[in-house]
Amino acid sequence: MDVPRKSGARKKLIRRIIYGAITVAAVAAITVVVARLEPAVMSVDGGTLYQDTVKRGEMRRQVRGLGTLVPEDIRWIPAITQGKVEKVNVKPGNEVTPGSILVELSNPEAERDAIDAEAQLRASQADLKALEVRLQSQLLDQRATAATVKADYVSAKYQAEVNEELVKKQLIGELQYKLSKVRADELEQRNAIEESRLVINAESSRAQIAAQQARVDQLQATLDLRRSQIAALKVRAGMTGVVQLVQAQVGQQVTPGTNLARVADPTRLKAELRIAETQTKDLAIGQSVEVDTRNGKIPGRVIRIDPAAQNGTVTVDASLEGELPKGARPDMSVDGTIELERLENILYVSRPVHGSENATVGLFRVDPDGNGAVRVQVKLGRTSVNHIEIIDGLKEGDKVILSDTSAWDSADRIRLNR
Repeated sequence: MDVPRKSGARKKLIRRIIYGAITVAAVAAITVVVARLEPAVMSVDGGTLYQDTVKRGEMRRQVRGLGTLVPEDIRWIPAITQGKVEKVNVKPGNEVTPGSILVELSNPEAERDAIDAEAQLRASQADLKALEVRLQSQLLDQRATAATVKADYVSAKYQAEVNEELVKKQLIGELQYKLSKVRADELEQRNAIEESRLVINAESSRAQIAAQQARVDQLQATLDLRRSQIAALKVRAGMTGVVQLVQAQVGQQVTPGTNLARVADPTRLKAELRIAETQTKDLAIGQSVEVDTRNGKIPGRVIRIDPAAQNGTVTVDASLEGELPKGARPDMSVDGTIELERLENILYVSRPVHGSENATVGLFRVDPDGNGAVRVQVKLGRTSVNHIEIIDGLKEGDKVILSDTSAWDSADRIRLNR
């Protein structure tokens, strides 16, 4: 039988201990080396990144907003008088002139009132004519009476003067002279009274005629009003333009003030732009605007800024100073760009995906050889629609990555694969 040798087992044990120590030392060495290694540089496909070069020069600060074209002259056409809709002559899109009849109404009561007013006017005019004739006759009678009294007075006056001379010559008696003098004085007073009466009668006649004329004028105004109400039953456009909306239906009863249709002048349009309220602090009346109808661009000016914001936007009205492109019409969607100011001799670059006005952000600056990019802290300034001012962190000619780099927030450097 075999007898185990003690020396062989001891050698195996020693060998295992040596191998274990070597393994532990190797693992420890590898751990230290790995801990001291820098992280691997992240590789990115450079062709998919949006890049731009920092420039120096003039930057136009602009804000942009969506909007629509609206007519400058829009007019609601209301019903002037109460009535029933008998006929609607137009539809939205029809061209109209000031005399075009949009809607026809009927109102039997208004027609009856007009007939009554005309009858009352004619009766009042007849009364005025009769009054003028009567007063003229009375005035003539008064003039005749006054003329007779005046003639008697003049005759008596002459007789008294003659008798005065005869008394002096003792050709007649004193009594006869005194009687003629009394007669002349009496007729003088009567003549004065008749002349005053003539003046008073003339003034009274004018007053009566004026009162009756006022009555006639009042009835004439009433008749004119009734006739205008009859004429208003034919509702007219009142302007040259295009019908935008018709709210009347045959058989409908309408009251004065009810809007029946809306007419606009399509040749005079303006743009209503909606600008984010966070971008409106530098807006001002008179700033230049470029309105893009997607079929052409039109220059304009800011003419009104709404003082209140709605749903996070402020409405800005812009006049259109250029010729309208073909196809431009009310309610057409447009883009508007408003120029706030021009900044001279500044550093600027296209706006990055993440980066707001007066903020500091991390951007990757591309190496001169284009093989890599390093993160730098950049202080931004004033913004525009497509560009932003660079205050610190970059210089003219630097190329930066403007795409969304949030996936590489843990990296300070990336490799750009071509």
